[in-house]
Amino acid sequence: MKLVRGWFAIPLWKRVVAGLVLGVVLGALSPEGAAAIKLIGDLFVRLIKMLVVPVVLVTIAAGIAALGDPRRLGPIGGRTIGLFALTTLISVSIGMAAGLLIRPGEGIALAGIAPHALGTAVPPADQLLGIVPANIVDALAKGDMLAIIFTAILLGIGTVVAGEAGKPVASLLQGLTAVLLQIVRIAMEVTPFGVLALIANAVASGGAAVFVNVGWLALCVVLASLFQMLVVHAGLIVFVARLPVWRFFRGIIDALAIAFSTASSSATLPVALRVAQDNLGIARPVASTVLPLGAAIGKDGTAMYVGLLGQFALQALGVVPDAWMLGVMLLTGALAAFGTAPVPSASLFMLAAMLGAVGVGPEQTALVVGLVLPFDRLLDMTRTVPSASANLTVATLVARAENALDDVRFRGPVME
Repeated sequence: MKLVRGWFAIPLWKRVVAGLVLGVVLGALSPEGAAAIKLIGDLFVRLIKMLVVPVVLVTIAAGIAALGDPRRLGPIGGRTIGLFALTTLISVSIGMAAGLLIRPGEGIALAGIAPHALGTAVPPADQLLGIVPANIVDALAKGDMLAIIFTAILLGIGTVVAGEAGKPVASLLQGLTAVLLQIVRIAMEVTPFGVLALIANAVASGGAAVFVNVGWLALCVVLASLFQMLVVHAGLIVFVARLPVWRFFRGIIDALAIAFSTASSSATLPVALRVAQDNLGIARPVASTVLPLGAAIGKDGTAMYVGLLGQFALQALGVVPDAWMLGVMLLTGALAAFGTAPVPSASLFMLAAMLGAVGVGPEQTALVVGLVLPFDRLLDMTRTVPSASANLTVATLVARAENALDDVRFRGPVME
């Protein structure tokens, strides 16, 4: 019992970091040992993903219902979408700039690379049509996030507009939210073991090769991710929200660790909701409205990577972009990032939208994807971290603007 109490007395983020370090060592020294514990990592990811759909549906509906006045949704929604649009455009610019400055794609030989089929692109009209689900049960089963968010928004607005008759539903949603967040806290206790298994297998299956064979691209991803977080996000926290930036990053470290280990914005959402309320002092209605939206559209890391990979692809293909091409890539990259599914490696398959807009054919795009895809896991893990940071940055800014941030809790001790 003393050993158990000592384990739980260690802050969760320290246990997660220890698991990460042990995973790297195990994957590098004993690939067989990493394979033996792969099941633990798979179970951890399934546990997190199991919570995603109910958390999104319930927390968005509960957050809107808790606003009380439906007119408040307009300012919150407008600020949220506007801020995500801003950070996404900046992120694409950062990725493109990193690619143009470091030029990671120069001299790469695509001969002998097996192309990777990208599938049929979904027309914009069909994407818009898919937001309204024909069958909500089918959308829930498939994890169709935009359809689920649309349904949750309608449920929340309907609860508010119903007035007195809707109060029992509002209470039920608040109760379900509290229960789900407690389940998240329980699930987070297995995070160190899940991270250990996931990282060990990522390293054992070719993690070192990422930095050897696609080293310049990896360097660009790391530098651009750090620039996004330490300059763009930190600048917004300091100069717009006027809050201590160290305390912000200290408060969200659990969410960043989950983002890195799972490479999924959706899988990070339950933990982001917990740290937003417990560590940053963001009121539940704002956190429950902004963060699920951010998991769907707040893709700073994806936007950066799409911009970077676009330059990487042009350099590998020997194409020199002019100012018009760069402008088109900036806009299409931002739009592609907004529509990317919050799952691992999804951003690779949005590359076709950007390159197609500047005349690169699907066969050439498939060659580039075929080159990068075998090494993408650790790159994806890295670029998911700034996406998680962006979502919590926007939530903090919106909460600050709405006077829905507990300054004492933000500046106080972190809850483990």
